Amino acid sequence: MNFRPSAHVAPVRSVGTRHAIAFRSGVHVALFCLLCLCAARAQSSTAVARSVPAPEEVLGFHPGEDRKLASWNQVIEYFRRLAATSARVRFEELGKSTMGQPFVMAIISAPENLARLDEFRRIQQQLADPRLLGRDDQTRDRAAEELIKRGRAVVLITCAIHSTEVGSYLSSMLIAHRLAASNEPEVLETLRNTIILLVPSLNPDGVDIVKDWYDRTLGTPYEGSNPPILYHKYAGHDNNRDWYAFTQIETRLTVDKIHNVWHPQIVHDIHQQGPYGSRLFLPPYMAPVEPNVPRQIVEGYTELGLFVARRMLEAGFRGITWNSSYDAWTPARAYSHYHGGVRILSETASARLASPLTVKFEELRSRDGYDPQKPSDNFPVVWPGGEWRLRDITNYMTTAAFELLHHAALNREGWLRRFYEIGKEAIRERKAGELFAFVIPPAPERSAQAHRTEVLLDTLRRGGVEIERASSFVADGTRYPNGTMVIRLAQPYGSFAKALLERQKYPDLRDAAGRPMQPYDVTAHTLSLLMGVEVRPVFHPFQYFARKESQRAPTSIKVNTRARVALYRSHVPSMDEGWTRWVLEQHGVSYASLVDQGVRAGSLRAKFDAIIIPDHSPRAIFEGHRPGTMPPEYVGGLGEEGVRQLREFVMQGGTLICLNRASDFAIEKLGLPVRDVTEGMKREEFYVPGSILRVTLDTTHPLARELGRETIVWAEDSPAFEVLSDQARIIARYPTDGELLLSGWLLGEQKIRGRAALVEVRLGRGSVYLFGFRPQYRGQSLATYPLLFNAIAASADGRS
Repeated sequence: MNFRPSAHVAPVRSVGTRHAIAFRSGVHVALFCLLCLCAARAQSSTAVARSVPAPEEVLGFHPGEDRKLASWNQVIEYFRRLAATSARVRFEELGKSTMGQPFVMAIISAPENLARLDEFRRIQQQLADPRLLGRDDQTRDRAAEELIKRGRAVVLITCAIHSTEVGSYLSSMLIAHRLAASNEPEVLETLRNTIILLVPSLNPDGVDIVKDWYDRTLGTPYEGSNPPILYHKYAGHDNNRDWYAFTQIETRLTVDKIHNVWHPQIVHDIHQQGPYGSRLFLPPYMAPVEPNVPRQIVEGYTELGLFVARRMLEAGFRGITWNSSYDAWTPARAYSHYHGGVRILSETASARLASPLTVKFEELRSRDGYDPQKPSDNFPVVWPGGEWRLRDITNYMTTAAFELLHHAALNREGWLRRFYEIGKEAIRERKAGELFAFVIPPAPERSAQAHRTEVLLDTLRRGGVEIERASSFVADGTRYPNGTMVIRLAQPYGSFAKALLERQKYPDLRDAAGRPMQPYDVTAHTLSLLMGVEVRPVFHPFQYFARKESQRAPTSIKVNTRARVALYRSHVPSMDEGWTRWVLEQHGVSYASLVDQGVRAGSLRAKFDAIIIPDHSPRAIFEGHRPGTMPPEYVGGLGEEGVRQLREFVMQGGTLICLNRASDFAIEKLGLPVRDVTEGMKREEFYVPGSILRVTLDTTHPLARELGRETIVWAEDSPAFEVLSDQARIIARYPTDGELLLSGWLLGEQKIRGRAALVEVRLGRGSVYLFGFRPQYRGQSLATYPLLFNAIAASADGRS
């Protein structure tokens, strides 16, 4: 079913003429009255449809036109106009974004449903937590069936979390307009049977960042390029990796005010992918699926994804794939999978932002699970190549959205029943031998460990996890003191807690040639390890007295340092740079942003004590953007002059802090007596695609003082070091024996055993700290924050 404009009803006068003829022919007066009523309704519907503005009436162009993007203010204005003119639309501002823009949602349904929203919210809450329906399964089942008959399927549609994927926020207006104005039977059925929560953008700031850059470069050789800054202030593309850590304002607003209020059965997350693969991806996802995702969720996204794909293929759409490219491994991208709702990720091929792109058939490239040049079971109809425009993108997106809504409406009771069954399974009592609970022993008051524990507990509570503070008890033969936290698995979101507190064992997946298959994202998400909080599993029921802990924000810890800090920012945007800014600001560390020109200008030691170079490829740091790809002011990296100035900065007593791959840049360009032992290794020899590893610390070094003998590191495409002179000192080392991999996937661990993960190299009067990991990983690795902060603090000691 292609996206089509609203259907128009016949003019009122022709209906009236038919009525007169029927009456003169002796048609019963009652029939005449009925037809008059129908005519009145048709007239009313036509008037309503005509009063609802089309997007072009507000924007000045039709969404999907080449080289036209809307500002966020225009989007807001359009949805306000819709809500003012359509009885099917309510519009809410939920809060402010990171940079102060309105963060909004439209609620769209039949008017009679909108009048009963509180009732439907209560139904959702009860089905999500069957404990509210009675004490035994039989009572709950009876009550649930009554609620299912009355309830509506709740569908959350989220757009434009990644702001360069411009089709989705434009499509949000097309979707909303059709729902608000159309009287097509299928649309009316959708409105009667569903409540649609539509978020035009999960990153409003990025809408304007991308539009401003696109308008600036329109008509130049750089038209269609991506901005030279992150399109989310702190997280960039990683804002879609925050759905279990909840660090960013937009994530919290979505979880607190949409997910946890409405408990949607379906979440349709509209994205774009690269231009040289399929035209559209839909679930089912490829392996692996994270083991805590309920069976019913897998069944649900498989059924729904294949339904949408089949309907679109029947309508003539080409280049659709499923069971490829994207997995369902991590809760970082899928909050709903642990909260009773399926996540339907759709990925439509991109153009050059809003500019057309011509793709030759031979340019189509294979991705995991399919070849876009060959038909296969999960890619049945090949797209032949050719011109690909923004209108194509919005057409695929809007069509997929309406097919999804059609399925939700047709299967309203089935979706509600599946939702209830997920909740019913979640709350069942665990048997002996099953994981019964997690316990968290209390930490010393006002300690760093206590703070990290508070942050972890706050994160779990935001995800709906129930936590109890218990009196002393015995579990699995161990006595726990007063104040121990207990997290039982028999609760609605016990699987969410389990996913974040247990260690991940990512499967050893290989391709036909035996090479390790690259995960879509990372392989570990054990938040308790990342935060350095002791969590113990208990496998047998135990008796305890406890009270439920309510939500409370953790205390904020500020870092006191006299150091003058600079954070390097490449014009090739680095998400790690954004995360570093966020972590520094959260802990009250003042810093200056230092770009390539500022480094090359010199006099660095007079201005700064410490310069941090976040995780970035050595090539991006040294070379930056190539000439001809960006405006001249954004071309080039540090270059030889920048390297010379950094060397002089350290020689004069400055501290250079290099994170992860930036360490390889420093080793090579500064000629440090250190070797990265992983350099040049094939994936079959050594591979660590986002995992949590164990290291031992030299606690006599200032960076590791007051830390324990052991800690974790987040390793992702990370170096490991061999020290070649006594000019370098090892601070953290991978153990020679015992457990190395704590969570995730690691191949070739023998290659890094005994090697260094953190090294200090003395150079002149200053130091270079080489971190072979990301100590501030995505705002989650609180366990290793102190190593970074101590390096910053130590830099002030060298100031003359």
